[in-house]
Amino acid sequence: MTLKAQCLSLSAIGLLVASLAAAPAAAQAKAPAPGAVTPAASRLNLNAATVAQLDALPGIGPKTARLIVEYRQKNGGFKKIEELMNVRGVGEKNFLRLKDRITVGPATTPTKQP
Repeated sequence: MTLKAQCLSLSAIGLLVASLAAAPAAAQAKAPAPGAVTPAASRLNLNAATVAQLDALPGIGPKTARLIVEYRQKNGGFKKIEELMNVRGVGEKNFLRLKDRITVGPATTPTKQP
């Protein structure tokens, strides 16, 4: 192999290593670390969330999202986040994964514009 070919091979390997090293860092920047506390402003309010918003939570599918909304309507809303475990399909393991992503607050309703 010529010196020029060796330099090109080393450059290609260097770029590959650099891109592989950067990929995990980029992925970590997007998703919070397990157990990391999410700021309250970005937590999902169980009393105001739509089925689509609940479905976007990890481990919650469309069926469980509908059951959460039904539970909320039937029981007058969630008083504490732990009540989520009363919904069929949400066990302790799933709740522990979600607890830093959810909150309970008043249900917000859109205000009417005059």
